[in-house]
Amino acid sequence: MIKGVQLTPLKQIFDERGKVMHMLSCNSSIFSKFGEIYFSCSYPGAIKAWHLHSEATLNYAVIFGQIKFVLYDTRPDSPTNGLIQEIFISPENYMLVTVPPLIWNGFVALGNENSIVANCSTIAYDTEEITRWDLDDKRIPYSWHA
Repeated sequence: MIKGVQLTPLKQIFDERGKVMHMLSCNSSIFSKFGEIYFSCSYPGAIKAWHLHSEATLNYAVIFGQIKFVLYDTRPDSPTNGLIQEIFISPENYMLVTVPPLIWNGFVALGNENSIVANCSTIAYDTEEITRWDLDDKRIPYSWHA
């Protein structure tokens, strides 16, 4: 597990009308502040990688479909520097993945249906605060095609 990344099981409440999927509350120990929430919709097999936030903490949950979420730690003083972590997230494995700043991350939509990933970030989107690398960038020892 990459230092600072937190996995929090989430509740789903079912009844005869459907379900409620909890994600994040202001009274949760994980919550620090609200910046924005958005939904990233991906087609099956689509890869959205790599990106790193210098300030934002990300809080990801998958509300539809399934993804493989991959993280890579390049923080020089981190005890997990150089570590890759894969996490499979879906409504059947429903959790909140909290990613601190300076962790490279990306995901691929698995299966035969679209995936919807919710992110509650601690700051609003800022192009100056995000760094992007190509999904096949050799600086990250990971293959999305394996």
